[in-house]
Amino acid sequence: MRIDLNCDLGESFGAYTIGADEAVMSSISSANVACGYHGGDPAVMRRTVRLACAAGVAVGAHPGFPDLAGFGRREMHMAPQDAEDMILYQIGALAAIARSEGARLRHVKPHGALYNMAVRDRGLADAIARAVVSFDPSLILFALPGSALIRAGEACGLRIAPEGFADRTYEPDGSLTPRSRAGAVIHDPRTVVKRAVRMAVEGTVLATDGSELAMRVDTICTHGDTPGAQELTRALRTGLERAGVAIVPVASPSASGPPA
Repeated sequence: MRIDLNCDLGESFGAYTIGADEAVMSSISSANVACGYHGGDPAVMRRTVRLACAAGVAVGAHPGFPDLAGFGRREMHMAPQDAEDMILYQIGALAAIARSEGARLRHVKPHGALYNMAVRDRGLADAIARAVVSFDPSLILFALPGSALIRAGEACGLRIAPEGFADRTYEPDGSLTPRSRAGAVIHDPRTVVKRAVRMAVEGTVLATDGSELAMRVDTICTHGDTPGAQELTRALRTGLERAGVAIVPVASPSASGPPA
């Protein structure tokens, strides 16, 4: 069995440090690098790409809404063409930086409110998928299982990596519990590891009402800005490997095809 372990990184900007990028890099296989809208700046983007390259970690774009004050977690509404242009701009910026470091982008994962809105809004999901495929149709799109973003990516011919969240709770309909609700983010390492192993091995996760959801995923996310991210991510990798799950990037040739 194999799984990709991804983390949202590069979200510091200017004088503000967010997350433990360098500390978690050795435990993950894919880095979702902020592109300067919800977090990140040119210097942080380049430094994060450089760290990922040194660690052998796949680099992906993590575009979000232009909302530094709200960390991209507040909903914004825009015309589909504006959304498409916004995504394309961010992917292109990170791709240029990656190229300067001798790397290329492997995937795209929308951030925060953009991601969650695209779960249910097919128009927005189509705009994201169009931006990705127009830049590079070989890029892999990370998306929540059963979402409009999955369907939009498939319609554009993109390779999709269904994504699970180890440190977030799920509603009975398969959506992520809004962060505004208590308990939406899980901080106990044992619980996080148990849920990740269950997703990777059994393809299921428990919802907030105790019901069991099908959750077949290719990649599992953890968050670099979560307190204790270094220890949590290390525990995740160790727990998955002890369960017989190899940690490899989705883009790796050894990760092609369905899990063994």
